[in-house]
Amino acid sequence: MKMSSPGKIKKGNVSQMSRFPDNLTFFVFENITPLVNNGDYPLKREPHDEVVVQADIYRTGHEKIGANLIYRKAGDSTWKKVAMEHINNDLWTGKFKVDHLGLYEYSLEAYTIPFTRKTTKHDRIFKVRVDPVYARFSTWYEMFPRSQGKHPDKSASWQDCIKRLPDIKDMGFDTIYLVPIHPIGKKNRKGKNNSLISLEGEPGSPYAVGNEHGGHYAVDPDIGTMEEFGQFVKACTKHGFKLALDIALNSSPDHPHVKEHPEWFFHEEDGTIKCAENPPKKYEDIYPYDFFNSKWQELWTEIRDIILFWADKGVTFFRIDNPHTKPFIFWEWIINDIKGKRPELVFLAEAFTRPKVMHRLAKLGFDMSYTYFTWRNEKWELEEYFKELTASHAREYMRGMLFPTTPDILPVILQNASPEAFTMRAFLAATLSSLWGMYNGYELCETLPYPGKEELLDSEKYQYKVRDWDAPGNIKKFIKALNHLRNNYPAFQEYDNLVFHHCENNQIMAYSKVDKRSGCKMLCIVNLDVKNTQSGWIDLDVGSLDLQHTQEYLVKDALNDGETFKWQGGHNFVILDPAKSPGHIFQIIDRR
Repeated sequence: MKMSSPGKIKKGNVSQMSRFPDNLTFFVFENITPLVNNGDYPLKREPHDEVVVQADIYRTGHEKIGANLIYRKAGDSTWKKVAMEHINNDLWTGKFKVDHLGLYEYSLEAYTIPFTRKTTKHDRIFKVRVDPVYARFSTWYEMFPRSQGKHPDKSASWQDCIKRLPDIKDMGFDTIYLVPIHPIGKKNRKGKNNSLISLEGEPGSPYAVGNEHGGHYAVDPDIGTMEEFGQFVKACTKHGFKLALDIALNSSPDHPHVKEHPEWFFHEEDGTIKCAENPPKKYEDIYPYDFFNSKWQELWTEIRDIILFWADKGVTFFRIDNPHTKPFIFWEWIINDIKGKRPELVFLAEAFTRPKVMHRLAKLGFDMSYTYFTWRNEKWELEEYFKELTASHAREYMRGMLFPTTPDILPVILQNASPEAFTMRAFLAATLSSLWGMYNGYELCETLPYPGKEELLDSEKYQYKVRDWDAPGNIKKFIKALNHLRNNYPAFQEYDNLVFHHCENNQIMAYSKVDKRSGCKMLCIVNLDVKNTQSGWIDLDVGSLDLQHTQEYLVKDALNDGETFKWQGGHNFVILDPAKSPGHIFQIIDRR
């Protein structure tokens, strides 16, 4: 049978093809890794990281082929090429280095050897977003500004906050995180312990933003002026702190937006504006924005401008309150828009919500995310959860921030608990992730709950609070030791290098972090039982630590006075007394 030339094919299953398509390819590109949602969202990296790409690349026939990984900084006109290495069968790998903040683009191309036709390029361009190193490694101290003073019946000042900075710096924190600092609404103001009725002199919740003194562009006059806030920012810079600000995207009934832009809000059938809800909670002192109102473009632009306003004032991190109650498309737009202008800015999602929603927010742009660490207590659930965060595909787009408590949350494990419980949970938070934070007062082991709730009694969210920051029983020395280790041992500054090791005792958890660039190897062994001494045999995955099964090496306890032990192979015994320390943080010293 004589076959017509391609240009004359008219019948059969060729769909009336009159000629070969312009993008005719002899090559197949499959199973490209890593990708986020098949390349719909960027990978996340930090400066000087390598992006390692693998793919199945093949064609029909027996010809020898070659492949390149091509990449460029977004906006550059020319592509750079890296020859890919053939691993086995049809698997190829290549890598390139990212050095600058912002977006990079990459793709794949293949060709026949000897070169007889033009190179075939993959039909998609993938992206990598390069964020600052502090998006992966930072240590936050959450400060309630009005609670930093010495008078129980009035707000602290910015000068009071400045006086606290040396103490916070001494504990080893590098970021001061401020709850909302704006004027607080008066209508429906909440009282002590979230009472629906406030008494004279009660300050209300700072999350009810706005009154006659202004809204999101203003500072609470009870704390001080914008000029005095600027002095606080300068003091933070002098002490080496970066600044994080909580952005609560809602308004009190007294916010200027309510009067000037009533169309930006949800309305009841009678025309009144609806208050906020986050089931099962209801917030009578807050109005949520309607992100799809008739003038949504104006609202979205206003929120973008608010964030850039505070960035110009010296804020680097933006912790977003309840992002899961706002549209995904809004976050994708605003984060991309802001990072296009200011790639050094970092966004943290306070998303205590369903897992898939939390992951989606991370994929579409949030640099960091709160996690369920606060409620993970048993060994099996801690190991399972952190494998999900750091050893699964999630590590390509999600960086988990660990807070043992927050102004809203006092988990059961810390209610009416001993200092040993607080040191144990801080030990876990500071060593499981490269990102951890501590709410002010945690160092004092504040443990009294509101009856029947996972909240502190007499929460400073609704009242003034004065503390003795050196009160007996504080764990400041321990917190300082943890942060010292994080700042001085590079293994703790990486996020996705967590490996768990077996222990026969379910009250003892062992895990390691290794930094291949510096050779730093750290082994953490923690007693999850805060009341009783526990012991057991640790079976190390020696391969992950670059050790031999019969090799002798030293482990130096960097947390507890540098005591050094001689270990051999992977099978070793530990005894942990919670009254002395929640565990060991061993530096592994290979004597080969």
